Amino acid sequence: MTPPYSMALWIVQGGNPLTHYWQRLVDPTFRGLYQANAFDLAIMLPYFIVMAILAMYGLHRYALVYNYFKNHKNVPGPPPEMAAWPKVTVQLPIYNERYVIERLIETVAQFDYPRELLDIQVLDDSTDQTQQVARDCVERHQALGVPITYIHRDNREGFKAGALQEGLKTATGEFVAIFDADFIPPADFLRRTVPYFNDAKIAMVQTRWSYINRNYSTLTEVEAIMLDGHFAIEHSSRFRSGLFFNFNGTAGIWRRTAIEDAGGWQHDTLTEDTDLSYRAQIRGWQFLYLPEIDCPSELPVEMNAFKSQQARWAKGLMQTAKKILPQVLRADVPAKAKAEAFFHLTANISYPFMVFLSIILLPAMIVRFYQGWFQVMVIDLPLFLASTCSISSFYLAAERAFYPKTWKRTFLYLPFVMAVGIGLSVRNAFAVIEAICGVKSEFVRTPKYKVEAGGKRQGVWAKKSYRKRAGFMPYAEVMLGIYFALAVLYAIQNENYATVPFFLLFVWGYLYTGLMSLTQTYFDGLHFSAEPTSEARSASTGIPGF
Repeated sequence: MTPPYSMALWIVQGGNPLTHYWQRLVDPTFRGLYQANAFDLAIMLPYFIVMAILAMYGLHRYALVYNYFKNHKNVPGPPPEMAAWPKVTVQLPIYNERYVIERLIETVAQFDYPRELLDIQVLDDSTDQTQQVARDCVERHQALGVPITYIHRDNREGFKAGALQEGLKTATGEFVAIFDADFIPPADFLRRTVPYFNDAKIAMVQTRWSYINRNYSTLTEVEAIMLDGHFAIEHSSRFRSGLFFNFNGTAGIWRRTAIEDAGGWQHDTLTEDTDLSYRAQIRGWQFLYLPEIDCPSELPVEMNAFKSQQARWAKGLMQTAKKILPQVLRADVPAKAKAEAFFHLTANISYPFMVFLSIILLPAMIVRFYQGWFQVMVIDLPLFLASTCSISSFYLAAERAFYPKTWKRTFLYLPFVMAVGIGLSVRNAFAVIEAICGVKSEFVRTPKYKVEAGGKRQGVWAKKSYRKRAGFMPYAEVMLGIYFALAVLYAIQNENYATVPFFLLFVWGYLYTGLMSLTQTYFDGLHFSAEPTSEARSASTGIPGF
């Protein structure tokens, strides 16, 4: 070990830290003298268990990338010719989206599809001014001959799933297309997707998302890369391999009879889209993924909203795992489909393990430091590469698939992506634990502000309502960031330089997410009107806010 006095003093006295570090690595004098004790075992046993679990999910990411390239020829052909176009219901579920609802209705009203075969439903559960904005917009388009109706519920029973199910009671279409409030579907969306339903086995067609405000900030760039990984690698890999994949809740179209056959929209999970997807595929229905059709959308520009969105998805997937996995395992489907369903639905269990690993990483490092570098290189390094480096290959492959001319710039953002993934672990870990423990919560939608450009528009949204409050989570994130900053100092003082870049990612991730949440709440928030309290909402018609 380095002498207890400071490293700076040691250098002044004539030491060279890099030379001393190398000498200690190759010096065999004390090799083999380490003896394990109870404390070391108490640290190292859970450390290796957690590392092994994270490595398992990391290897699964490698498998997704491998299957994506292996099955690259298994893609849909051109759509068949249509002898007659069917009637389609377009459902627009919204809740307090006054900034973007008009944009959505205007876009859908321009669909290049026979008007007599369209049935557009604005399913509004709003409690604020969105009601009047949406109603006025609907009435304006009705006067222009657009087949659109406004349906308002006085309660949010079942949240989005409840609104969709309620809309089906009066829907007249054979197929149902769904778009969230922040999406801007292309005018030819229906003409490019509906023909694929000539195959009677197809239940759902999913298109990919693109982002109108991708370049708005570093945060939105990171969000876009994360979502690209899902749409480029996860969806494509599963679809090309003949495995189950899920509807994403928007930018897709369903065969109505498939929804009904699978049991309809159910609201006992926060990811009603994934729940219905698995129930339908267990029943034998097939899904189609069309990445060549992109549907523009708006990314959250606010850290608290982004974290809330990710937590909802994490909790919902774990709820779906508890509900659906037993059915999948009993179903008459291939073993590889069951295995992929397990990894897909339980992937977010890595977040609690990540937080636990964060807490024990420093004492584990100290113990491993005493045990010797040979063991670290033979055992720890492979586990580390499996659990973390798979992230790099995953997102690089995704960006290369979607942006072959500019994908190399992703290298610059990878540290941000990994850091933000670490920073999200605290909030998502709580969400996953709540799901495991059966704690129910409200469907918290992600507020959007019609942010369509960067630069000059930066900060405009801060004056708008629907802002998310930080809560206590950012303080825990900041504390973990400080904890890892101390770990960096300890590693440097003890010449354990190989761990410093790894620890710096944790410092960066936790401080970035925590401080940005606090800043956007207590500084940007000085100029905005916060959401009304529940009491205020009940006293008037005029809001919880990824």
